[in-house]
Amino acid sequence: MVVRPTPRIAKSKRRIFVVTDHRAFCDGLIQCINAEEDLRVCGKASDGKKAGQDLRRLKPELAVIDLGLSEKRGLDLIRQMRSLKLPVKLLLISMHNEATHAERALRAGGDGYILKQEDPPEIINAMRDVLNGRLYVSEAVLVSGRSKSRSASNASPFGQLTDFELEILELLGEGKSNEDIARELWMSAIEVNARCSQIQHTLELRSTNALIRYAVCRLEGIIK
Repeated sequence: MVVRPTPRIAKSKRRIFVVTDHRAFCDGLIQCINAEEDLRVCGKASDGKKAGQDLRRLKPELAVIDLGLSEKRGLDLIRQMRSLKLPVKLLLISMHNEATHAERALRAGGDGYILKQEDPPEIINAMRDVLNGRLYVSEAVLVSGRSKSRSASNASPFGQLTDFELEILELLGEGKSNEDIARELWMSAIEVNARCSQIQHTLELRSTNALIRYAVCRLEGIIK
């Protein structure tokens, strides 16, 4: 009897879509992604209109979006994707290390923010973090955010939150679910949901996901 080896099942690669109008950067990034065993580029676009069409058609797991798009701003594209409720993670790439740029991108619906000048392996790490449901922000941006003054906090919507709401926001930032928070604070899940809705309204955030991203960024020191 001839014993044949068991065929190896090819591991499916996670599909990435790249949006940038910087050709050299795009080519280099695609080469880096396709060199990984678990990632592959399924498409690319150099403008927002084509990106919107292709993202709906190709349905990638992650879109890497250049915030410096000249034809259509990256932030506008993010908002468009979120309004369509596409199940795609969004990693934003930018030249700017100021925390305010990261805050705006994450508020708009981004899942991560990385600087173009980061080494290719770090950009790949950021992709994997975002694909696995973790928030990623470049260390240089975190340092920039932590170095800013807190003097304007009370004038912002954040300054209007009560101590109890701040505690709930901190727990959200730690990754706790509403049920976890209810158990920890001796409340019902219904009460926690109501409090989270009020916090979301006070902070002028458009969705629960935006509230969670805000909570994580606040905990990490990105937003003051």
